[in-house]
Amino acid sequence: MTVLQAASDTEGLVAIDALGTAGVYRTRNREVITDTAGVPVAALSLVPPLYVARTIGAQRKVRPLPIAQRGAALHKAAEIFTNSLTAGLDFDHYIQLASRVSGLPIGATRAAAGGVADALKTAFDAVWHARPAGAVFDWREERTRWGCAVWARRGEVFAVHASGNHPGVHGLWPAALALGYRVAIRPSRREPFTGHRLIHALRQAGFRNEDVVYLPTDYAGADEIIRAADLAMVYGGQNVADKYAHDPMVFVNGPGRSKILITAEQDWREFLDVIVDSIANLGGMVCENATAVLYEGDPAPLAQAIAARLATIAPLPSSDEKAILPTQPIAKAQALATYLGAKAVGTTPVLGADQVVADLGDGYAALRPAVHLLDKPDIAKLNIELAFPCVWVSPWSPTDGLEPLRHSLVLNAITTDEDLIDDLVNEPTVTNVYSGHHPTYEMTPEIPHDGYLADFLMRNKGFIRD
Repeated sequence: MTVLQAASDTEGLVAIDALGTAGVYRTRNREVITDTAGVPVAALSLVPPLYVARTIGAQRKVRPLPIAQRGAALHKAAEIFTNSLTAGLDFDHYIQLASRVSGLPIGATRAAAGGVADALKTAFDAVWHARPAGAVFDWREERTRWGCAVWARRGEVFAVHASGNHPGVHGLWPAALALGYRVAIRPSRREPFTGHRLIHALRQAGFRNEDVVYLPTDYAGADEIIRAADLAMVYGGQNVADKYAHDPMVFVNGPGRSKILITAEQDWREFLDVIVDSIANLGGMVCENATAVLYEGDPAPLAQAIAARLATIAPLPSSDEKAILPTQPIAKAQALATYLGAKAVGTTPVLGADQVVADLGDGYAALRPAVHLLDKPDIAKLNIELAFPCVWVSPWSPTDGLEPLRHSLVLNAITTDEDLIDDLVNEPTVTNVYSGHHPTYEMTPEIPHDGYLADFLMRNKGFIRD
């Protein structure tokens, strides 16, 4: 939660300042960041559109650091991010604040932040996996004397509108630094700590102020970041996806709507662990969490088994090391449950919307899991994605075809039907296909999130020289 305040009303709060090309910039216009119980914890400086434009203009004027220097700085930043006092916070204090304001359980927050550090170390691994085999990274390589492709940037400045539901979103864009882009981050005001800490760490590790900037701003400033940069990546819901759907210079990370499909020859009991894990791990808050489970057979016993597992998860404050469920302000949690109840009309509530809100006192609530059973694959319901463990369980048959499975960031097809897997791999709206004992949130440098980011950032240029 955020509240706009004058600078005089932010004394005693953690300062989260903008990081421009001239260094730290504390503005008069600040926003108070509160935790999910409504307690103020930080003051976020908001920069105006003119500052955004000038900053990105300054970034454009510098050349990238040499590749070896970039690699060394990324590795060093990983150590600083996890082991140093950075921006006035040690790692544990940062984790506590990020968990409190996002509602993500503290254990999941810590693990996700560790994943960000790992992503810094493996940024070049992700880049090299994406590079075409016939391309070189530098025109000076010997292969260019006989003619080949040079893998070249499509621009110089890359902007990111980061989301605040999970620290892991900041593990993707460092690949752009590895490729030589200068990067401009507009953090989410829902959780601004991770991006702030990461950019401080990158600068301490050897990246220049111009290489990566931190630009908290309002909606006008956000539009200016997109306009001023060469390429951009945005996170958001369907409204964000629709806004940028036809802009080839914007990479959209929209709703995930990840799903699991189990065909008739499979015993779903053997996969119950991975099904429940896919739904509930990471608080059910990320786009890779399973939103729907479809089964070729009677789905009622499967729905009951999923619900029995999920019902054992205790609602706890996000600061509790045993917490699994996310927290939200009580009013927001109640509104979410009301929305779910309206959307679930016509389904059988196994764990219904009426039990979602677990009041923890002090003005905030944990979000208990929800499981609803469908009598047929209702596409509109299967694609409703909420930021807590909420799943739709539905029958499926080959006569239903691919339609109920479309528009999935990850689809785990638990099947021996190779033709079906072929169809899913060739389906344009299914981004990633898994098969078997693999949770939908499983990601490595070798597994692209939504294609490799480098697919968007780079292009092949023909090159030959004497």
